[in-house]
Amino acid sequence: MFSRDESYLVEVSDRVFHTKSGIIELKKLKKKKYGDRIKTHLGKEFVLIKPNILDILNRKLKRLPQIIMPKDIGLIIAYSGIQQGNLVVDAGTGSGYLAILLANYVRPGKVVTYENEKRFFRVAKENIKLSGLSKFIKIKKKDITKGINEKNVDVVTLDMKDAKKVVKHAHKALRLGGWLVVYSPYIEQVKEVVNEMKRRKFSEIKIVENIVREWQVEKSVRPKTIGLMHTGFLTFARKMN
Repeated sequence: MFSRDESYLVEVSDRVFHTKSGIIELKKLKKKKYGDRIKTHLGKEFVLIKPNILDILNRKLKRLPQIIMPKDIGLIIAYSGIQQGNLVVDAGTGSGYLAILLANYVRPGKVVTYENEKRFFRVAKENIKLSGLSKFIKIKKKDITKGINEKNVDVVTLDMKDAKKVVKHAHKALRLGGWLVVYSPYIEQVKEVVNEMKRRKFSEIKIVENIVREWQVEKSVRPKTIGLMHTGFLTFARKMN
């Protein structure tokens, strides 16, 4: 449900839903379709819109302490050339945020995501179910530093402490022309990963960071005082041998 200054993710049920502007009986949604309007008991009007994957991720899924932000995921997609039908291997899964967004992009392709930590695996498995994309995501409770089972992989994405230990496995699993993408919070990790990429003869190695600054248009036009600046480094490398 959306209004100019409020939005909520709701489902049809027999409950009542409390908003800042009044109460809505959710059973009334049964007779509504997307584009219709519904009012609270105080007369506030909301428009019903179909939620997209970001609405579900940001409002419904359980987050663990760290996720790769959408601004960085956008670069992963753009710089690696990920497309529909691709096979992507991802580790570590964490809350499943990256795996879910990539699956939404590559379907009817598939994302196979590795997570070795029991609590993260449990949370990610539930989040994947809530996303509605279980058909396009396979989650494995396995230590990816021991090896990757998949072959002819289009892209491997790594967001984990010991990513350098996976570079050799990624090279073996990737198809010729496939991409390895590593997210690293610290530059020391970048150096370790790049050295290993060079050792395995990866090509087109590129390191980037993505800083996003929003602007506001009010009485004056200026950058917002708070922005999503440095989150981490992305290292890209391509298998060409």
